[in-house]
Amino acid sequence: MGPKGILGLAGTLIVVLLVLSSVYIIPETHRGVLLRFGEAIKTDIRAGLHFKVPVIDKVRQFDVRVMTTDLPSKQYLTIEKKPLDVDSYLAWQISDVGEFYRATGGDELRARSLLSSRVDNGLRDEFGVRTMHEVVSGQRDQLMHTLRDRVNEATTREFGVKVLDIRVKGIELPQSVSENVFRRMSTEREKLAQEFRSRGKEAAEGIRADADRQRTVVLAEAFAKAEETRGEGDGKAARIYADAYSGDKEFYKFYRSLEAYKNTFSSKDDLMVLDSDSDFMSYLKDPKGK
Repeated sequence: MGPKGILGLAGTLIVVLLVLSSVYIIPETHRGVLLRFGEAIKTDIRAGLHFKVPVIDKVRQFDVRVMTTDLPSKQYLTIEKKPLDVDSYLAWQISDVGEFYRATGGDELRARSLLSSRVDNGLRDEFGVRTMHEVVSGQRDQLMHTLRDRVNEATTREFGVKVLDIRVKGIELPQSVSENVFRRMSTEREKLAQEFRSRGKEAAEGIRADADRQRTVVLAEAFAKAEETRGEGDGKAARIYADAYSGDKEFYKFYRSLEAYKNTFSSKDDLMVLDSDSDFMSYLKDPKGK
C-alpha cells in the first residue's frame, strides 16, 4: 500500500472515531445531561440516539427509575417526651436531572444523604406534635402522608427529586424504656396476683369455716343419733335381760356368774384373795350355786 493509501486509511479511521465519539445513546431507563467544560448546556435528554461535540462535550446519565433507601434507625420524642426508635424507608425518583446534577453533582450517595436528612427532620417534627398512640396506630397513615408531601415539595424544588412514599417499618421502645415498662408491668401483674391470692385465701377461709361448721353439725347430729340408738339398744337389752331373768332366774344367775368369772380370770396374772364361803365362789364349789 502506497503513502496515499495509508493516509486515506488513517483519515477514514479518524473520521470513524470522530463520528463514534460524537454519538451517544441514552437507555430507556435513564435521562442525560450534556456538559461542556463541566457546565450543563442541555438537560433532561430523553432516551435514544444523540450527538455531541467530540472531546469538548461529556454526557452524564442518571437512572430515573424508582429507587428505595433504607434510613438508619433514629430515636424521636413524642409530645409526651417519650422516646421511640423508628426504622423507616423512602421511595424516590429523579424528576429533573438538570436540577439533580446542579444540587448533588450527580452523586447518588449525596442525594441519598440529603434525602435522609430531610426525612429525619420531618419525622422529628411530626413525632414531636403527636402522642405515642397516634404515631403507633391512631394517625400513622396521616403522619406518613403529611411527611411525604412536605419532603416531596422541598426535594422537588431543591434537588429535582420526587419523593413517592415514606414508610415506617417499625416503631420500638428503647431498650432502657422497654426494661422499665417490663418492670412496671411485672409489678402491676404481681400486685394483681397478690390481690387474687388474698381473695382466694379469704374465700378459702370462708369455705373452710363453713365446712368446719357443717362438720360440727354433722358430728353433733351423729352423736345425738348414736346416743339415741344406744339408748334404744340399752333399753331393748334391758328388756331382754329382764324377760330372761323373769323367765328363768337360776339360769340368769348362772349366766351372769359365768360372765363375771370370764371377766375376772381373763389373764393368767390375775390374782384374787376371797373367802371360800363368798357367794362369788358359789358356782365353782357347787354347779347348782348353793
